[in-house]
Amino acid sequence: MFFCSACDRSYDACHPRWRCDCGNYLLYRNGARFPLDQLGGRPGSIWRYREMLGLENGTRVSLGEGFTPLERAQLMGRDVWLKLDFMCPTGSYKDRGSSAMLSKLKEWGVPEIVEDSSGNAGASVAAYAALAGIRARIFVPQSTSAGKSAQIAMYGAELVKVPGSREETTRAARAAADAGGFYASHNWSAHFLLGMKTVAYEIAEQLQWDVPDFVVAPIGGGSLLCGAWLGFQDLAAAGAISRLPRMVAVQAANCPPVYDAWKSGLDTIPAADKKDTAAEGIAVARPIRDKLVLQSLRESNGIVATVGESCIWEMTEALGHMGVYVEPTSATAAAAAADLIATGVIAPHQSVAILLTGSGLKATDKIVAHYF
Repeated sequence: MFFCSACDRSYDACHPRWRCDCGNYLLYRNGARFPLDQLGGRPGSIWRYREMLGLENGTRVSLGEGFTPLERAQLMGRDVWLKLDFMCPTGSYKDRGSSAMLSKLKEWGVPEIVEDSSGNAGASVAAYAALAGIRARIFVPQSTSAGKSAQIAMYGAELVKVPGSREETTRAARAAADAGGFYASHNWSAHFLLGMKTVAYEIAEQLQWDVPDFVVAPIGGGSLLCGAWLGFQDLAAAGAISRLPRMVAVQAANCPPVYDAWKSGLDTIPAADKKDTAAEGIAVARPIRDKLVLQSLRESNGIVATVGESCIWEMTEALGHMGVYVEPTSATAAAAAADLIATGVIAPHQSVAILLTGSGLKATDKIVAHYF
């Protein structure tokens, strides 16, 4: 069942729907329990946790996404865990959500979709739509990295570049969806969020059913942070883990709506005034799931951090020197973790996992422009 995040109205999940009639976002509830005792012999992808993905008839649209490496590395002179989610099939963690969402759309028999994105989600949705045989129109800002735009087009989706801001791109996509086509927004889809939960399942399983003290993630729309926290809660409810991590949400200082709301003790997140940032993937003026973002942070005794442009670029290069080539958006998480370690917020005895979300190949044009 779907249920509304605001009015608690419920809907049968057998029928296509992307939001509540009251205009707010939906969450999915199916009562499934994490299949701890059934994982043996299952594939090393998000589909080893298939009971948690909210599908009715076993439809599966998959490119083998998930179960990405969790590797030890040195940061600020100490061990950390790097979750290499940029190694998903389209080069970003969004594949977790796209696989779950497109599987549901195929189950529903939806023939055509509209999505808006800063790039990574659009490329991911385009790929999985191609696999599912669903026509896709993907709206992106004119400023989106050339690599991401090329990906979208190569997957056969109709690429629509919109002059102006990320928010203007959303308005254009919504208008197109109103004229025809299901609005398959990763920022609204309850099933996309279910796919994001799998990153928590994997981290715990890779650590032999333990969790780090801190999990650090970049945050724009909030699906990764919220999905991970909900996933850790699933594991605790099933008795798979005995403790929960603290979640750390990281934003660019040039676009910090979550940070501003958190600092002010608000229950909702007002739109932020945006400036240009290298971290285009998290340049979201206001996350749709704002209440869920703040709830996840409060329940986890979380932290919100910001990083400046120079720190983003310095960490992009530092990670490269460690053999890890990520886009600047991903580097924000590592930059914040380094600062939290340096200032003692993350103590020497505490463990930390850093979620690295997008490949540097996505932003080669911007990286070349900055460094060369």
